[in-house]
Amino acid sequence: MAGSLNVAARPDWPDSPDGPGHTRGAACASVAPPRRRPRILPVFLPFAGCPTRCVFCAQDVQTGQRGGINSVGHALAVAEARLEHEARLLEAATANGVQEPRDHPAPNTGRAASAHEASPSPLEIAFYGGTFTLLSEAERTACLELAARWRQRGVVCRVRCSTRPDAVTVHSLATLRAAGMDCVELGVQSFDDAALAAASRGYGGALARAACAMVAGAGLELGVQLMPGMPGVTPEVFRADVRTALLPDTDGAAPLTSFLRFYPCLVLRGTPLAERWRAGSYVPWPLDTTVDALAHGLLAAWARGVAVVRMGLSPEDGLDDAVLAGPMHPALGQLAKAEALRRHVAAHLARLPGPPVRLGVPRRLRGLLWGHANGLVAAYAAMGITRDMVHWRDDDTFSLE
Repeated sequence: MAGSLNVAARPDWPDSPDGPGHTRGAACASVAPPRRRPRILPVFLPFAGCPTRCVFCAQDVQTGQRGGINSVGHALAVAEARLEHEARLLEAATANGVQEPRDHPAPNTGRAASAHEASPSPLEIAFYGGTFTLLSEAERTACLELAARWRQRGVVCRVRCSTRPDAVTVHSLATLRAAGMDCVELGVQSFDDAALAAASRGYGGALARAACAMVAGAGLELGVQLMPGMPGVTPEVFRADVRTALLPDTDGAAPLTSFLRFYPCLVLRGTPLAERWRAGSYVPWPLDTTVDALAHGLLAAWARGVAVVRMGLSPEDGLDDAVLAGPMHPALGQLAKAEALRRHVAAHLARLPGPPVRLGVPRRLRGLLWGHANGLVAAYAAMGITRDMVHWRDDDTFSLE
């Protein structure tokens, strides 16, 4: 036999949880099993608190929610009704003697377990779609009080929000932390000065880096959102953005960032970017360029133990009709993860003293190995790996012989 080795793999992939608590640390020899995490209750606040309209942004389309007068109050009323429903389910489950929560509820779906299954797990409230730290004081207080009230009742376990890098201060973050905020996601989009100027973001890379440090320094979990393909962002710029998001890279130092989101730039109807696209001054990335860049970003993040919790926009009603151009694909995340997995296997294949004869893959990755619609079968064959050489393991370890 040509020899064998265990293929090192990163925690939290390729099924990265859409939530906090992602594993960090040194390389490991197995893929960590799916982690228990809270379900997310997204509370969308389209454009609320936003000081400007970003060139690429159509939050009403992206979130499936309309903004307007009293949009925050309406969103909180909807969230209150959902939380009341969850409280009733929890009480019913407790009355029936069910105590253990479900390990892996489907996030963001709103599907709750019956009392005959298991007690529904607590929710994490996520205030998305606007600039949370620039809401009026009354609106921000109403959001935080809603979360605190339901947290006290045991229905909510965590709170997060999203905001802009130029909308945070040491004082505002300390205030949020004291009010019960656990996680702040920064819509950085890029750390590159030229790209930020091209997209009219209104801040520079130094400010974005400082904002990341402020969030982490306030004792809050930090999430960073990047936008490959945004005006001025080339594949090379995106690679640099991922490296910056994963700083510090000194030996033994954990990144400030707990998780990343990659939102490839799309041209959406009704945005200033749509006018640039029609005028020919903006050309979106093609799909193959996007998948290549995302796969590189995934590998870089996994190498530091950082999860990438989303790639691409959620498939909200009306989104398909609103996309005029750009790398839109219903299986974009699968395409990128499968390509990252292929590159990971290829790198370890090069370490074998001879040609491969057997590849062991965790069974839970069975739908990913060969790519979307079996699109990577030929690529694996070119590497010397065919279907009859693969066996599915019941643990979370890769093996290559």
